[in-house]
Amino acid sequence: MYAQGGYGQAPPQQQQYNAGYQQQQQYAPQQQQQQQQPQYGQQQMTEQPQQAQQTQQQQEVVTQAAPTDQGKPQPIYVDTQHDDMVHDAQLDYYGTKLATSSSDRTVKIYDVSGNSYAPNATLTGHSGPIYQLSWSHPKYGTLLASASFDGSVLIHREARQGEWILVKAFVGLHESSVNSVQFAPHEYGLVCAAGSSDGRVSVLTHGGESNGDDEWTVEYLNDTPLGVNAVSWAPYGVGKETTGGGGEGEEEEDDEQCQPLPPRLVTGGSDNGIRMWTKNPSTGIWEQSVVESGDAQHKDWVRDVACAPSIVPGMSVIASCSEDKTVIIWKQGGDDDATAAAADDEKKWSPKVLNTFEDPVWRVSWSITGNILAVSSGDANVTLWKEELDGVWSLVNQVEDTTGGAQGE
Repeated sequence: MYAQGGYGQAPPQQQQYNAGYQQQQQYAPQQQQQQQQPQYGQQQMTEQPQQAQQTQQQQEVVTQAAPTDQGKPQPIYVDTQHDDMVHDAQLDYYGTKLATSSSDRTVKIYDVSGNSYAPNATLTGHSGPIYQLSWSHPKYGTLLASASFDGSVLIHREARQGEWILVKAFVGLHESSVNSVQFAPHEYGLVCAAGSSDGRVSVLTHGGESNGDDEWTVEYLNDTPLGVNAVSWAPYGVGKETTGGGGEGEEEEDDEQCQPLPPRLVTGGSDNGIRMWTKNPSTGIWEQSVVESGDAQHKDWVRDVACAPSIVPGMSVIASCSEDKTVIIWKQGGDDDATAAAADDEKKWSPKVLNTFEDPVWRVSWSITGNILAVSSGDANVTLWKEELDGVWSLVNQVEDTTGGAQGE
């Protein structure tokens, strides 16, 4: 079990609070001094939520409720009781648990059922704002990873209802803020990736039962010196591999065999670029390729990237959003070539600007079917987009922030 910087070592001093959203406040050094050094290990890290007094900075998160009698879904407004800005909100695999993270250095978890919710737990342990969360596949239990400004990644597990324990603390994992974290598709094992402002991506891999439940390995990918803002795993898939057939004295014929595609990871950085990392199945080395095209590209920081679920065999689809107020859809492959999926790195990316918004765009997220894209922008609105048969993306719905959002606080 190891993490660079030492197990239980205090997070390194940060030079600049540059990886949050445009409206977040400077992280005060005196807060870090007042914060107790978190104790890590197989200890319970749960604080049962309490009814707090109403403050001016209470945050609300919108989730989707069950359809009404008229068949139209209505949003649920969750009063998170966070004491500072909320940076992320994630539903688990089944959509029954909601986790939120905040600059108040806590993670709050809620049980969601129909059109109601109930507090489950409050997780502590970070000494800085928490920027992003990620749930694991339920195959590995109820695991939640959190990425923080303090340079660490913590992984918690729900042992019993409302009782959470810290199963692994990657303290000092990065030399600067960890801005993004995401678990890989479960077919690749219990693997997690984290992107940091120090320009590196860490790949955290659990060794499995044969090596002990707590054995993890860490790999570092040198992405961009200007900092990594987002990471996203490509979906698990298979590709066709052509092999020579026929025995001795027989005419050789080509046989096609389906082989699993290697793990692929997409990153978005402060150099305005998007990169794809592919793990070579022969050498085990991560190889980098740049997602770019002369037709369209971002002109400012890439804030988020999201790989779409696989719909068309052999086709890779990525959505990216940026400070330049645009969302770009990148496509690769998808033709009838038998080797198309296996040779993705040799194919060009075809970009298409989905829309230019009035404000910077912070987040993009695909529906589970991969045909609808949710876009969160600086105007406090969430819009839903769908691609028509002619390839044009159209607006299908919009969720306005009735609480005032960024403009009202």
